[in-house]
Amino acid sequence: MTAQNTVLDVNGIEVIYNHVILVLKGVSLQVPQGGIVALLGGNGAGKTTTLRAVSNLLRGERGEVTKGNITLRGERIENLSPADLVKRGVVQVMEGRHCFAHLTIEENLFTGAYTRNNKAEMATNLEKVYTYFPRLKTRRTSQAAYTSGGEQQMCAIGRALMASPTMVLLDEPSMGLAPQIVEEVFEIVKDLNQKEKVTFLLAEQNTNMALRYADYGYIMESGRVVMDGPAKDLANNEDVKEFYLGVGSSDGGERKSFKDVKSYKRRKRWLA
Repeated sequence: MTAQNTVLDVNGIEVIYNHVILVLKGVSLQVPQGGIVALLGGNGAGKTTTLRAVSNLLRGERGEVTKGNITLRGERIENLSPADLVKRGVVQVMEGRHCFAHLTIEENLFTGAYTRNNKAEMATNLEKVYTYFPRLKTRRTSQAAYTSGGEQQMCAIGRALMASPTMVLLDEPSMGLAPQIVEEVFEIVKDLNQKEKVTFLLAEQNTNMALRYADYGYIMESGRVVMDGPAKDLANNEDVKEFYLGVGSSDGGERKSFKDVKSYKRRKRWLA
């Protein structure tokens, strides 16, 4: 990953909630233009906080970036409002979909275009959403509350596309969905990346699925990045296989704790 094609650069950020709780402890990552980058790890690893630091949704939860910086195409963005970031092409799809239950699918989609004033552009984007998510067109007059989890996830992604983003921050897209729907959602992410040139930074606990579709991955634990590399390399790494992909240890012995296996690697990464 070279500096020339880096669109998002997160440099050693620390995030504190309520002026007391240190959640991110020097996180650094890069996202290349047109790439799909995955943040991997379990609950509490810091994935969602990292995304919210980028989109600046931390303020609503009394969080703030206290060290480090975040740049988008070379411009510092950690003090911009979420609305300003949307205008610059960065949109977050939050964990849990957060569709407006009392609005129809189509009304939900149009809420994503609140920064757009061009009606022709909005109409074009709507048709584009329906092209990628034909199920939403069928359900466009249904209230979101009466649609399935998969349809709501599609609606949430479609709502983000209504803002004409160049980068989408996608938080736990597989959560609560059947495996077939998860694969369908990831296939659409791949299509959007390849055909529409949308860059994705996604946080995901489903390591196997994420590494199948991502170009590059960062594994997080306890607010730190403990390993990173090309997705194919991570998928073939023995430690990742054992502790994130559910593949047993290859030595036939007792399964060690992840802490024992990776303690040196953690120390090396944290002290770098």
